Amino acid sequence: MLALARLLIMGFVVLTVIYVALSFYSRRVRRGKLAREWDEDIRTGDRDAFIEDGLQDYDQSLRRKLILGVYIVPVTLVAIIIYLTNFY
Repeated sequence: MLALARLLIMGFVVLTVIYVALSFYSRRVRRGKLAREWDEDIRTGDRDAFIEDGLQDYDQSLRRKLILGVYIVPVTLVAIIIYLTNFY
Protein backbone atom coordinates (compact mmCIF):
# COMPACT_ATOMS: atom_id res chain seq x y z
CA MET A 1 0.00 0.00 0.00
CA LEU A 2 2.90 2.33 0.73
CA ALA A 3 4.32 1.66 -2.72
CA LEU A 4 1.00 2.69 -4.31
CA ALA A 5 0.92 5.92 -2.30
CA ARG A 6 4.50 6.69 -3.33
CA LEU A 7 3.62 5.98 -6.98
CA LEU A 8 0.58 8.25 -6.82
CA ILE A 9 2.44 11.11 -5.14
CA MET A 10 5.45 10.97 -7.44
CA GLY A 11 3.20 10.54 -10.47
CA PHE A 12 1.16 13.57 -9.47
CA VAL A 13 4.30 15.67 -9.01
CA VAL A 14 5.76 14.61 -12.36
CA LEU A 15 2.46 15.12 -14.19
CA THR A 16 2.07 18.55 -12.59
CA VAL A 17 5.52 19.62 -13.77
CA ILE A 18 4.70 18.38 -17.28
CA TYR A 19 1.31 20.13 -17.21
CA VAL A 20 2.79 23.47 -16.12
CA ALA A 21 5.57 23.29 -18.71
CA LEU A 22 3.14 22.35 -21.46
CA SER A 23 0.73 25.13 -20.44
CA PHE A 24 3.48 27.76 -20.49
CA TYR A 25 4.77 26.50 -23.83
CA SER A 26 1.32 26.44 -25.42
CA ARG A 27 0.48 29.91 -24.14
CA ARG A 28 3.81 31.25 -25.41
CA VAL A 29 3.21 29.76 -28.86
CA ARG A 30 -0.28 31.30 -28.96
CA ARG A 31 1.11 34.67 -27.90
CA GLY A 32 3.66 34.47 -30.72
CA LYS A 33 0.97 33.64 -33.28
CA LEU A 34 -1.16 36.55 -32.13
CA ALA A 35 1.79 38.94 -32.28
CA ARG A 36 2.70 37.73 -35.77
CA GLU A 37 -0.93 38.06 -36.91
CA TRP A 38 -1.05 41.64 -35.63
CA ASP A 39 2.30 42.50 -37.24
CA GLU A 40 1.36 41.05 -40.63
CA ASP A 41 -2.34 41.82 -40.98
CA ILE A 42 -3.83 44.28 -38.52
CA ARG A 43 -1.33 46.98 -37.50
CA THR A 44 -4.08 49.23 -36.14
CA GLY A 45 -5.00 49.78 -32.53
CA ASP A 46 -3.15 48.61 -29.48
CA ARG A 47 -0.97 45.54 -30.07
CA ASP A 48 -0.87 44.53 -26.39
CA ALA A 49 -4.65 44.77 -26.05
CA PHE A 50 -5.09 42.60 -29.16
CA ILE A 51 -2.75 39.96 -27.74
CA GLU A 52 -4.43 40.01 -24.32
CA ASP A 53 -7.89 39.63 -25.90
CA GLY A 54 -6.60 36.72 -27.97
CA LEU A 55 -5.11 35.06 -24.89
CA GLN A 56 -8.39 35.46 -23.01
CA ASP A 57 -10.13 33.69 -25.89
CA TYR A 58 -7.41 31.03 -25.78
CA ASP A 59 -8.02 30.48 -22.05
CA GLN A 60 -11.62 29.49 -22.85
CA SER A 61 -10.72 27.32 -25.85
CA LEU A 62 -10.90 23.57 -26.21
CA ARG A 63 -7.15 23.39 -26.86
CA ARG A 64 -6.45 24.75 -23.39
CA LYS A 65 -8.74 22.15 -21.83
CA LEU A 66 -7.14 19.32 -23.81
CA ILE A 67 -3.88 19.93 -21.98
CA LEU A 68 -5.60 18.38 -18.94
CA GLY A 69 -5.17 15.10 -20.82
CA VAL A 70 -1.69 15.11 -19.28
CA TYR A 71 -3.39 13.94 -16.09
CA ILE A 72 -6.16 11.81 -17.56
CA VAL A 73 -4.30 9.62 -20.07
CA PRO A 74 -1.44 8.36 -17.84
CA VAL A 75 -3.70 7.75 -14.83
CA THR A 76 -6.13 5.80 -17.01
CA LEU A 77 -3.33 3.72 -18.51
CA VAL A 78 -1.85 2.91 -15.10
CA ALA A 79 -5.30 1.95 -13.78
CA ILE A 80 -5.87 -0.34 -16.78
CA ILE A 81 -2.45 -1.95 -16.36
CA ILE A 82 -3.02 -2.51 -12.64
CA TYR A 83 -6.46 -3.97 -13.29
CA LEU A 84 -5.25 -6.30 -16.04
CA THR A 85 -2.26 -7.41 -13.99
CA ASN A 86 -4.30 -8.24 -10.90
CA PHE A 87 -7.66 -9.41 -12.20
CA TYR A 88 -7.25 -10.78 -15.69
